[in-house]
Amino acid sequence: MTAYVIFTRERTTDQSEMELYQQKVGAAAPGHAITPLVRYGAFEMLEGDPIEGAVVLSFPTMAEARAWYESPLYQEAVAHRHAGSDYRVFIIEGITPA
Repeated sequence: MTAYVIFTRERTTDQSEMELYQQKVGAAAPGHAITPLVRYGAFEMLEGDPIEGAVVLSFPTMAEARAWYESPLYQEAVAHRHAGSDYRVFIIEGITPA
């Protein structure tokens, strides 16, 4: 079943670390079935605390999403994201349309 990794950036604390993250994150994609659906497009907050932006990535399964997230290349990149920002990140399973 399709799974989605959803990122919401709460705030940026170090732009130089985020630039390093952006340079490294692409190297983690090859070999993983990632389909970007949303990447920091225009948005409106309807409820909750404000965010700076969001990313939604689609994967064929929860296992494949976790394999990408836990991969050494992504973990190398994510260290810079952690150093440069506050995010919420989660994996959620999709539904089968009726």
